[in-house]
Amino acid sequence: MLRMLLLCLLLLLTVAQAYAEGQASVFVYHRFGDSRYPSTNISLDTFADQLELLRQKNYTVLPLGEITTRLREGRPLPPRCAAITVDDAYRTFLTGAMPLLRRYGYPATLFVSTDLVGGNDFLNWDDLRSLSAQGVEIGNHSASHPYLLNRNRGETDKAWLERIRLDIQRTSQALQRELGREPQLFAYPYGEYAPEIVEVVRELGFAGAAAQQSGVVSAAADLFMLPRFPMGGVYATLTGFREKLAMQPLVVQVVDGQGPVVRKDNPPELVVDILSSEVDLAQLQCFVPGQQGCSLVADPSVPGRYRVRAQQSLDGRRSKYTLTAPGSRGQGWFWFSQLWVFPQR
Repeated sequence: MLRMLLLCLLLLLTVAQAYAEGQASVFVYHRFGDSRYPSTNISLDTFADQLELLRQKNYTVLPLGEITTRLREGRPLPPRCAAITVDDAYRTFLTGAMPLLRRYGYPATLFVSTDLVGGNDFLNWDDLRSLSAQGVEIGNHSASHPYLLNRNRGETDKAWLERIRLDIQRTSQALQRELGREPQLFAYPYGEYAPEIVEVVRELGFAGAAAQQSGVVSAAADLFMLPRFPMGGVYATLTGFREKLAMQPLVVQVVDGQGPVVRKDNPPELVVDILSSEVDLAQLQCFVPGQQGCSLVADPSVPGRYRVRAQQSLDGRRSKYTLTAPGSRGQGWFWFSQLWVFPQR
């Protein structure tokens, strides 16, 4: 009996490890040890605890660029893989995060908005040159850090996309001039994007782009809409970090494919085909920030298809629907988030 239990346990561990290959938990930070801005800050003690957890759990921490390269080339990721990314290049990355990253020997990817370099609370060019020389991967976060989805009065589609293109190019040129290398990765300011903007980023020759909707990066991910788990404010805890590390990617196909911009109905309807075969769909759940659940209806005519809609109108400029389900063979929980944006707000 004991032998049988041990064999079953070994089988479950083998299945979980096999499934974990080809996925990465990517986290996004902003400020470190700066309590003036609680919504985007993480305490240094908590950040240190998170890095220690990565060490204890034997995670391989890779730059985001290496993860995208491996996925693009079809090469496997380590069984336990994570990435640390930081947006905006505040000075606290240098003064707070870097000493801890050096202690643990972990790399990081830093996304820079070049119009802000040297301003109050931001790193200057000497800082960025030093960090780049130390192996910190530097990415493009636009020049002016705009709301990319906002349009100027009377602006045509062509003029809007050209303005975005020039803004992004300005940062790539500045980073090439100041650091001697052109960035290979882009991060959408505020995590906002639309299919047209994604196409601009692709055409500019980037290897990938990071958003801010939460989720696990997998071999099935679109490299130009990479999910990242936010680590700021109420989310910046050791418990939340541990839970996110344990998540598996819930692979879905969004049926309408219109992107995250809400153009008419509020709340919007999301139609997805769930492609992950290892999940228990009988326990599929949906979450909406600030609301008690949402409507989750299976389409009887298409196996694995679900129609998802919040119970109430979405508030604020950005919101999301999050789908979770447990694994059918004890592999933990699977996670997918859909971003929603109201550019007019």
